[in-house]
Amino acid sequence: MNPQTTSVNPSLCPLCQKPNLCVMANPKADNAPPQRCWCMDATFSPELLAKIPESAKNKACVCADCAKNTG
Repeated sequence: MNPQTTSVNPSLCPLCQKPNLCVMANPKADNAPPQRCWCMDATFSPELLAKIPESAKNKACVCADCAKNTG
């Protein structure tokens, strides 16, 4: 599969493909202001960020499990 034609689902972790539970990726339909998300306070190591596929960078959050277990 060509990575340039693959769409990125912002609701899924780009590493494990499980729901990332990012509030920013799942805005409320009623146009309410965005809530604060767990990822805003998380620290992501450079090693973890390097594992994100280029096609998903700045398009999908890593999930909390991968953020804790990958370093």
